[in-house]
Amino acid sequence: MKKAKIFIACDTTSLKDINKIIKQTKNSKLNIGYKVGLEFFLTPKGRNFIAKQKNINLFLDLKLNDIPNTCSSAIYALRDLKNISYLTVHTSGGLEMLKAVKKSSKKINNKLKILGVTVLTSFSEFSIKKIGHTKSIRELVKKQASLAKLAKLDGIVCSGYEAKYLKQICKNMEIITPGIRLPGDSKGDQKRVMDPKSAFQNGATSIVIGRSITQGNIKNNIQRLIKSLN
Repeated sequence: MKKAKIFIACDTTSLKDINKIIKQTKNSKLNIGYKVGLEFFLTPKGRNFIAKQKNINLFLDLKLNDIPNTCSSAIYALRDLKNISYLTVHTSGGLEMLKAVKKSSKKINNKLKILGVTVLTSFSEFSIKKIGHTKSIRELVKKQASLAKLAKLDGIVCSGYEAKYLKQICKNMEIITPGIRLPGDSKGDQKRVMDPKSAFQNGATSIVIGRSITQGNIKNNIQRLIKSLN
């Protein structure tokens, strides 16, 4: 049976905590990678730590969003980090920016996969309208996924609720779903959350899970995750 592909969100500025998370989440029953974002990447030791990692699947969640030239230049600035498997960019940056990022990534690292981030899981229908959007989240995400495909990105990032509507749009693309909570856990600051099994059933090819694993007893939480997938 194919192992479930899981990214553990290392949302911390502590090098000690990241090492602990990596050490205690290794499990032969899951295909585990690790997501680090701006919070850790911008710390004095963060970039250096990432550069030294070997034999782990690293997801760099920077969510780039700027004019095409700036984002393209940002990709070149990462050219020394050959061990990164995934990098995120906001689809709201537009088609030309997405194309520029994908083009630059090919020049520095053919193995680097570019993921288009759609509507963040912290948004609800109410909050998305407060910033001026008139479309529903579902329609907005479908449009963003179409842009990502047109730009020939490798995948998209969306909540489990939208994943099931994107299977046709995102053929041959990865669908990575954050906002994952183990059954019974608090939503926290997220709005569109889903349990691991439901997210995979809705079409996610991999999931991102953080607090449900990293808060409390990590090893026990990994066992809870495995149980939730059965």
